[in-house]
Amino acid sequence: MEESSHKPKSSALDEGLKYADTLSKFRLFAGFHQGELESLVALSDVITVPVGTEIVKEGDPGHCMFVILSGKAKVFQKVAADEFPLAELTAGDFFGEVSLVDDGLRSASVLATEECRLLKTTRMVIGVLAGIQPSAAIQLLAAIGRSLVQRLRSGNQKYLDLLLAGHVPGPLSE
Repeated sequence: MEESSHKPKSSALDEGLKYADTLSKFRLFAGFHQGELESLVALSDVITVPVGTEIVKEGDPGHCMFVILSGKAKVFQKVAADEFPLAELTAGDFFGEVSLVDDGLRSASVLATEECRLLKTTRMVIGVLAGIQPSAAIQLLAAIGRSLVQRLRSGNQKYLDLLLAGHVPGPLSE
């Protein structure tokens, strides 16, 4: 028996609900209500990036952040012809928030190592979200801030470990 070709297509609302449900499982969005997540999804863009695509490039202007809904990506920096891996990202991870916060240039490149579905959020989206769901905007910015502080603390510890191991000249070195 053939399936009817008149099946209703999934609406944008259904897609938005699906992505809101996905986001609700991610640590970045812990404490968000369903309506707040739906508003964020409705304001943001969901994009699909093929494997092998450089999503952001170190040194380029940054105006948005990305949340990985599905897929995998690697974060790296280039020095001359060498690539230095910084992180492997999977669903629930996010990147680009540094440029979103300081409006500066991208500090690293990100390459899709699998096809990625991404939620792309701009500073303007966060501003609009603040107008319609202020609690969600505050929670999102606070979560980004906590992530940045955690990365800073980790980087400081790694630097201190290298300094104590004698691999980095310290301020008292001659």
